[in-house]
Amino acid sequence: MDPRQAGDCIEREFLILTRHMEMTSPRRVRGSGDALDRSAYVLLSRLEVQGPMSVPDLVEAFGLAPSTFTRQTAALLREGLVERTLDPNGSVARKFRVTAEGLRRLHADREAIASGLSEVLADWPADRLRRFVQDLEQFNTDIERLTGRPWPR
Repeated sequence: MDPRQAGDCIEREFLILTRHMEMTSPRRVRGSGDALDRSAYVLLSRLEVQGPMSVPDLVEAFGLAPSTFTRQTAALLREGLVERTLDPNGSVARKFRVTAEGLRRLHADREAIASGLSEVLADWPADRLRRFVQDLEQFNTDIERLTGRPWPR
């Protein structure tokens, strides 16, 4: 199999995977009104691992338009999931930091997702699990290298 053939197969499997992820999202599984939507989950995850970020920081990290983050952060502020804070480095830009409520909801959703994935992987042998995780990490690292947008780990 050459890289193009693999790319075709992976595209199809990603399509199916994203459909499964949507069907097993915390909002659906928990039936909870406080489950995060996908964009909030991703944004809060990034803020949790990287710490406070400004809109320009988010634009650089994700490569999306500033208006996207202005809308997303406004929604997160309204829900009390992030708060504005002064830049600890002295810049005039305000940064967004995850609140205790934001962390609570993020961790609840993460637990629901990890629990569902654990069920799928329950019968996999340890060496297969380790190989799958290593391959997935390498795949993401290669994408990050090509895009110039690493995800902090």
